Amino acid sequence: MISTIKSLLAASVLTFAGIAQVSADITLRYAEGGPNRGTRAAAVQFFADEVERLSSGELKIDIHWGGALLKWSGVMDGVSAGSADLGTVLSSYEPQELKALGIGDIPLEYSDPWVGMRAMYDLMTTQSELKQSLADKSLVYLSNFSTTGVQFECTEGNQIRTVDDIEGKRIRATGTYSNVLADLGGNMVGMTFGEVYQGLDTGLLDCLGSYFYTMRAYKTYEVVETVTRVDWGQLLGFAIVMNEYTWSELNEEQQDIMLQAGSNMINHFARLMIAESDDVAGKLNDGSFGKTVPVTRMAEEERQKILDTTLKYRDSWIAEANEMGLSGERIWSRYIELLKQYQDELKTGGYPWEG
Repeated sequence: MISTIKSLLAASVLTFAGIAQVSADITLRYAEGGPNRGTRAAAVQFFADEVERLSSGELKIDIHWGGALLKWSGVMDGVSAGSADLGTVLSSYEPQELKALGIGDIPLEYSDPWVGMRAMYDLMTTQSELKQSLADKSLVYLSNFSTTGVQFECTEGNQIRTVDDIEGKRIRATGTYSNVLADLGGNMVGMTFGEVYQGLDTGLLDCLGSYFYTMRAYKTYEVVETVTRVDWGQLLGFAIVMNEYTWSELNEEQQDIMLQAGSNMINHFARLMIAESDDVAGKLNDGSFGKTVPVTRMAEEERQKILDTTLKYRDSWIAEANEMGLSGERIWSRYIELLKQYQDELKTGGYPWEG
């Protein structure tokens, strides 16, 4: 009888231990506006897999692709309100609310995605003012994406090789890049990226400010004749953020895991994006896409003219950050220091995955 009672008690203890183990597992809902295909989608999945791996399965990410949970324009508010635990946000959708992230959208000479994302990660995880700016929206920064540098795709007879070539061209670009090209005389045309193929094909567009990976994804190489390699800046106001309350419910070890997964993802994504860009540029030049689209590098002095035109937008970001109570000049200086630091690391030691 006593042995039977002991067996029952032992069984009960094991049962409750099992329940406690199950209840300790946490599944976090991730709102992703993009579809489950392409290089960036692979990076999002890598992040989710890293979270699960580093936590030995205690933390899991349930990704809702293609705006199924929240559309692009609603991710920030949705994560802030707790409709999703975390998600991908773009500062271009909420330029004032995400002013902290918007520092990464100012076009600069640094176009390498590894350099840009590493600098943004360090900036956003160490600068208390930027962290508080996101916390005011109930958000916590975890990681970053990059678009890589902007290139010019143009139709026959419309190649942009110099700044003077921009004058009068009908061009589609994004955000501050569009503003800079307008300052240089471009006639900017507003349309979604899903419309650019037809725009180029019908003559509504002469040129497109784009990226090597979008050339493959949207097959714009079919309707353009030339690509000018400018390697102009990159969009870095493109991040993974988490609901602050959900974050606070995690213990310190779990929080460290989320940030470590975000850091690991940056190296993984940068490697994929660099390989993708090199592959597409090569295929454009050698005709592997069914036609040869020559890729010509813009002369450095012409590229510098474009960079110089961008300076007023740097000044605007600093002024607006100051108006919001942030230390605009100090934060900007630290950002540039980090970009230079990682650019120097790249020059001297190469990428971390090459060692």
